[in-house]
Amino acid sequence: MEHPTAPPRPAGLPLAGIRVVDLTSAVVGPYATQVLADYGAEVIKVEERSGDVIRWISGRSRTPGMSGKFMHMNRNKRSVSLDLKQPAGREALLRLVDTADVFLHNMRPAAIERLGLDAATLTARHPRLVYCGVVGFGSGGRYAGRPAYDSILQGGTALASLLGGAAGEPRYVPYVVVDRTAGLMVAHALLAALFGRERDGAGRTIEVPMFESYVALLLGEHLYGHSFEPPTGPLGDRRLLDANARPVRTRDGHVCITTNTDAQVHQLFIALGRPDLAADPRFATALARIDHIAAFFALRAELLAQRDTDAVIALLLAHDIPCMPCHTLESLLADPHLQDVGLVQPAEHPTQGSIRAIRPTVSMTGLDPTVRLPAPHIGQHTAEVLAELGYAPDAVAALFGSGAAFADALPDAAAESAPEPAADTAPDPTTALPPTATGDNMP
Repeated sequence: MEHPTAPPRPAGLPLAGIRVVDLTSAVVGPYATQVLADYGAEVIKVEERSGDVIRWISGRSRTPGMSGKFMHMNRNKRSVSLDLKQPAGREALLRLVDTADVFLHNMRPAAIERLGLDAATLTARHPRLVYCGVVGFGSGGRYAGRPAYDSILQGGTALASLLGGAAGEPRYVPYVVVDRTAGLMVAHALLAALFGRERDGAGRTIEVPMFESYVALLLGEHLYGHSFEPPTGPLGDRRLLDANARPVRTRDGHVCITTNTDAQVHQLFIALGRPDLAADPRFATALARIDHIAAFFALRAELLAQRDTDAVIALLLAHDIPCMPCHTLESLLADPHLQDVGLVQPAEHPTQGSIRAIRPTVSMTGLDPTVRLPAPHIGQHTAEVLAELGYAPDAVAALFGSGAAFADALPDAAAESAPEPAADTAPDPTTALPPTATGDNMP
């Protein structure tokens, strides 16, 4: 029987009834569990007293610890705050894990073992558990145990060097691309493990190494001629690495064009008034264009430079050539298609007031993309989850009194359902962070 304080199961959602205990912070883990939560899983986010670091390092918020990035990745979750170094706090987590289908962390292996929350310990206690550790580097290599932030991995995977291009100065993608990509890998690994458990009843232990995972993606793109032994050509896809493989300048802005097939290239030449170029041996076939990609891109840039962006888009679409304007962040929010589908929607958060919410994007029969729970404050649901686990009111009070459990003071009406923290328990964003293995870009 469900506890009376537990949120109702989202009927019809594919992961309804799956409980996930999420001991991750920053981006990779929270993004993965956001995917599961949107599909209907009950995600209980376990935080230390100072909360997930992404609460504090991602811009100002209306109340402390509720940054925009945090809210976008932590919808449809409840937050429990426990001090896992205290035996009572660890015992509360173990009781929670006993009720879970999935346990996920992104702590370094040595740290998770010191807490007695390693895979061997938890799966011996709960054989049906799907246990997932997100690590910077796989346990079989010499980098195992090192911390790995997104910026570290952008450099270590060669992505930053590829972005340097002809200028020769490495730079980062201004987006935590390794973290976000690894988060999707974690989500699909968990889904596969849960599906396998449905077939054979057995739990799974998963390790997702961010470094190897992203290198595999990047080399799948750029191993290129070195895919063969001996190599048939150099490393790197020249179509992507050429200095002009970028948005094309128009008279009043930039457009993005992709012409992969011969038919698309021929239509491009027709659209731009140069049908004769289709017979040029440098551009007539895909293999020929690879060998003359710099000349092709230079010619494309020359033919578009004196045309207005809107006219170019209309012309290319009329010839069925894939294209889009090159948006800025500001113009992206005004994109008419995004407005048609309502990707960014006005919403009301119980403590943050009016916000812009980013809705789930996957369409599926029976999948309701609404937000069931707004992003929580630190430990907002600690008391109710402890009650669901069978803790009596005096035992809950004892956990709060000892500091083994915590709940941030909530502003306004939301504070009525949360225990009052002690005077010295306000989370401090300057507190030393726990030894996590993975995280967001940081200075």
